[in-house]
Amino acid sequence: MGKHLNYSPELVSELWDRYKNGDSITSIAIFIDRSFSAVYKQFSPSGGIRPVPRTRHRTSLSLEDREEISRSIASNLSIREIAFHLDRSPATISREVNKNGGRLDYRAAKADKTAWLNALRPKRCKLAIYPKLAVITEKKLRLKWSPEHIAGWLKKLTPMITP
Repeated sequence: MGKHLNYSPELVSELWDRYKNGDSITSIAIFIDRSFSAVYKQFSPSGGIRPVPRTRHRTSLSLEDREEISRSIASNLSIREIAFHLDRSPATISREVNKNGGRLDYRAAKADKTAWLNALRPKRCKLAIYPKLAVITEKKLRLKWSPEHIAGWLKKLTPMITP
């Protein structure tokens, strides 16, 4: 016990297979030489139900796309040229480069890792992220405005905050 064990995707899959086949968490913990609580933490976030493997949306930039962006930046190609080569919108490439360090600091692997982590769910709701928006919304609700009315009003007032 006490050994550091990295949970590779293969090991996690085996843990779930054993759990599904009726092995107790204690026996799984003994099998991989970990504590009960360390193994329990693998199962508890999903309530003991095997989570669906994460996949990228078909329209998302892949690591290969990001590497091509990085090489193209190094070759001093314009955003429009990069977009043309990747068959993407220039706006998509521009956003990708700007949110990941700009032309000087863009790194494909780091950008891909950031995108993968940012895609995790659940997300914090906008009212938790923007306290001022929460105050405005609460005031309108107290005035008996409907949520739809508030959303429409906010879209006109602050188009960047609301979806």
